Amino acid sequence: MQDFIAGLPKAELHVHHVGSASPRIVAELAARHEGSTPVPADPALLAKYFEFRDFAHFVEIYLSVVDLIRDPEDVRILTYEVARELARQQVRYAELTVTPYSHVKRGMPAPVFCEAIEDARVRAESELGIVLRWCFDIPGEAGLPAAEETLRIALDERPDGLVSFGLGGPEIGVPRPQFKPYFDKARAAGLRSVPHAGETTGPATIWDAIRELGAERIGHGISAVQDPSLLAYLAEHRIPLEVCPTSNVRTRAVASIEQHPLRLLRDAGVPVSINSDDPPMFGTTLNDEYAVAAELLDLDENGLRELAKAAVDASFLPSEQKQRLAAEIGAYSA
Repeated sequence: MQDFIAGLPKAELHVHHVGSASPRIVAELAARHEGSTPVPADPALLAKYFEFRDFAHFVEIYLSVVDLIRDPEDVRILTYEVARELARQQVRYAELTVTPYSHVKRGMPAPVFCEAIEDARVRAESELGIVLRWCFDIPGEAGLPAAEETLRIALDERPDGLVSFGLGGPEIGVPRPQFKPYFDKARAAGLRSVPHAGETTGPATIWDAIRELGAERIGHGISAVQDPSLLAYLAEHRIPLEVCPTSNVRTRAVASIEQHPLRLLRDAGVPVSINSDDPPMFGTTLNDEYAVAAELLDLDENGLRELAKAAVDASFLPSEQKQRLAAEIGAYSA
């Protein structure tokens, strides 16, 4: 099964830009900025550094890694290396969640940042054969000024790879409805709505994401299992959840893999895709997440193909490209 998963063509819909920095890249960046960062430059120490007490501690550690990305070359290296790791896992298409506000507020001009990620995107597609697209993400903990600036960057810079508008960071104490005006403007400009919701909060946050932010997909959304009416709504309206099992355990959103609600979501008819979130930080890969899903859902090879197709179906690829990638998945055998 591991060999089958390793070769299976895939799409990744919920993976964070900085959160995908490999230990090697994080260590190299930490060494470049040694003395001005708490991040260890020794890759062997990063595993300990990436042990999270809770979601708030995860955010704290995540932001310390964000602080290592200080110039355009850092951005190019990081982005290309993320693409390389995904391509090694036979990911053909990925929607990478990018938080431009975090870099702009640290002094990198928005046009420079966008040019750097676009350079890496074009090079990755040419050299690695992987198609990258961007979700520009509001860091919710930074409030409405971050929303305003993220929207401005999205609409003013509008890099070619940009397809969607998101909302991440802590959910507790960050009500979704306050971001409605920004999502309304982003959607009016043709960007798709993909906020995080229902990871560390209850179903009300998911309802807010749907009703106030016009969510077309939900990042995580696992607390939907607490509300039968919400499960029915997600199933009826075909609103997919981007599920990241290991992440949910590592951030303490779920007590254990055995208690993960993935099967309950699937059995309720809710569309789900399997994703890696911040893979090096959580000690996982997309291939590992497919193996976890296979165990939780008792999937055989055909079931894994269907799971991979579900991610393609939930993606923002044009329909013709969806059909081609789905056909490649359907024809795959180890």
